[in-house]
Amino acid sequence: MRQQATPRHQRVPRQRPLACVFAAVVVLLLATPAQAYIGPGAGFAIASSLAVIFWTMLLAVLALLTWPIRWVIRAIRGHRAFARSRVKRVVVLGLDGMEPTLVEKYLAEGRLPNLARLAAQGVYQRLGTTLPPLTPVAWSTFLTGCNPGKHNIFDFLSVDRRNYLPILSSVHIGGTTKTLKIGKYLIPRGKPDIRLLRKGRPFWKDLGDHGIFSSIIRMPITFPPERFRGVSLGAMCIPDIRGTQGTFSYYTTRSAEENIYAGGEQVRVERKNGTVESNLIGPTNSFLAESKPMTAPFAIALNGREDTAQLRLCGDRYTLKQGEYTPWINFHFKAAPAVKVHAICQFLLIATEPEFELYVTPLQLDPEKPAMPISHPKVFSTYLAKSQGPFATMGLAEDTWAHNEKILQDPHFLHQCLEADEEREVMFFDALDKTKRGLVACVFDGTDRIQHMFWRYLDPDHPARDGFGDERLANAIPELFERMDALVGRTMAKCNDPDTLLWVISDHGCKSFRCGVDLNRWLIENGYMTLKEPAKGKKYLATVDWSRTRVYALGLAGLYLNIEGRERHGIVKPGVEADALREELCGKLGGLKDDQHNAVAVNRAFNTATSYTGPYKDNAPDVVVGYNEGYRVAWEAAVGDITDDVFHDNTKAWSGDHCIDPNIAPGVMFCNRKIEADSPRIMDLAPTILELFGVKVPKHMDGRPLKVDLEDAGERAHPA
Repeated sequence: MRQQATPRHQRVPRQRPLACVFAAVVVLLLATPAQAYIGPGAGFAIASSLAVIFWTMLLAVLALLTWPIRWVIRAIRGHRAFARSRVKRVVVLGLDGMEPTLVEKYLAEGRLPNLARLAAQGVYQRLGTTLPPLTPVAWSTFLTGCNPGKHNIFDFLSVDRRNYLPILSSVHIGGTTKTLKIGKYLIPRGKPDIRLLRKGRPFWKDLGDHGIFSSIIRMPITFPPERFRGVSLGAMCIPDIRGTQGTFSYYTTRSAEENIYAGGEQVRVERKNGTVESNLIGPTNSFLAESKPMTAPFAIALNGREDTAQLRLCGDRYTLKQGEYTPWINFHFKAAPAVKVHAICQFLLIATEPEFELYVTPLQLDPEKPAMPISHPKVFSTYLAKSQGPFATMGLAEDTWAHNEKILQDPHFLHQCLEADEEREVMFFDALDKTKRGLVACVFDGTDRIQHMFWRYLDPDHPARDGFGDERLANAIPELFERMDALVGRTMAKCNDPDTLLWVISDHGCKSFRCGVDLNRWLIENGYMTLKEPAKGKKYLATVDWSRTRVYALGLAGLYLNIEGRERHGIVKPGVEADALREELCGKLGGLKDDQHNAVAVNRAFNTATSYTGPYKDNAPDVVVGYNEGYRVAWEAAVGDITDDVFHDNTKAWSGDHCIDPNIAPGVMFCNRKIEADSPRIMDLAPTILELFGVKVPKHMDGRPLKVDLEDAGERAHPA
């Protein structure tokens, strides 16, 4: 039976005093090869280390000293801010991945009364997405108003051209190279190197320059946080405490013969005198000259009842109930004398007999004492934790890989999605209550995760239809849409005034994902790639003969040419030869047929040399593949694990996707005002919001302001 948590919007907030608490900073070093990001929750590993508390405290002191000056400047700007504004407030409610065909179906069935009411007040239209229609790409376009060639995000992953290895596309996280050795300890002497690789300027920085305040809650690709006039809490690509994009742990007395999981690890434990003891595994302790992972020991006492047990961790005790998650538990690792690294996690006791089985979520940054900056200002996450309690901080908190690996069952995964959305709703409504003038934007990602993992219930012929089935949750997606409609209703009640413009949008849609395409196997069969030896089981293109390979594939989006002077072992000459090869690939891939299923796998392929504009377009894949509905890059191909076949049935719980032709994956747009636009695009929203606030649209933006009708706004806000 599904565990129903009390909705957070109905809970009484915890009344605690606000304190500015700064902890030691956990810093992550350069990426090392590991399981790459092939979907939310996959563990893309990054080595980790610690940096000194001094830098954090110094910045805090400087902020306090300059606060009076900054307050005066902001007061002057704020006095003039709304002189030319046509609205007092704009609210953007993002429902990541919400599929328009389902919206339209459920609207017609009367299942979405609040969205229907919102459309009647203003407008409903499909919203053009990006190439490719991936979450980090689309939201980066939303917040900059630019095509990917100007914001530098083309995929979840990009390629290190020096070694052909995948790296995270959005953030570089590195430590300091300067240390002071004292005995067995290394004391960092420099600032950590944490850099956002997304380029371009979020439009709320332009608003802030004109004195307009913004509350930006859980917007993807905003880590590390940027300074602006407002508050923000990051989302996608915030790592866990170990520096991965989500590594779960599975503790069991079962044999460890098969203990390799994508995105997680199995830890063999033993039952001794009714007790199971083990360790939570943390980041590498770089305070030690002989660095090794930090650990936090825990013990579980099995009290003879199969449905309960007692957990002891960091001196505290908790009751575990079989099949139920614990609340978020605060704990810490000891890095050095007087230096602790704080984290949070949840435990799920799966079984005690005949085998002991325990799932632990990825260990996440403690929002009250974050080990690296996740919000702006830094104290904002502390404020949220003080007011509502601990919450998931990792950018991809819903553990899709534990679900794919059948460690988590359908109800267990759904619980994570519900809890994450409830946490965001508390933050969102707090921002609505406190931001009466300016911009409020919040993204909920439960729509994306639940569609990804439960689409098999909408597709009777899906290869994973029976492998993960739990008929109790066959209506998980329609119930999701009804919950989001109720959220929209509560949001409308808080935006029921003539001077607030409300948008409800999604960045892309979602379709069935039945079959994966191994692009590298296709390249081999068509003479573009050569191997030195069989590649089965070898990730990261480890067996490719680069002296005879012209094209390779990595990540979710497309293909890269092995260009001379760009790649380490490039053989394709830039210019005429490379241009011709791009066109040749587009011609051959467009209309690619899957004979086994008698279907077209690829609608068309895009030459990015002509699809993107801007200073960063050369960082894109050379060809982006626009898959047909039902297809996507194969799981193995995303990390360079070359298989024996081009086409593979998708048998994982992850059964829906949107890494396809953008023309068949648009998002949705609802607004409480009439909008005149034949084909609105997600890149048009930033310039539209700037214009509504009377701020001049920067020339570099590719989006164009939509024509918003604000006449008779009061009548629409208070319909008869």
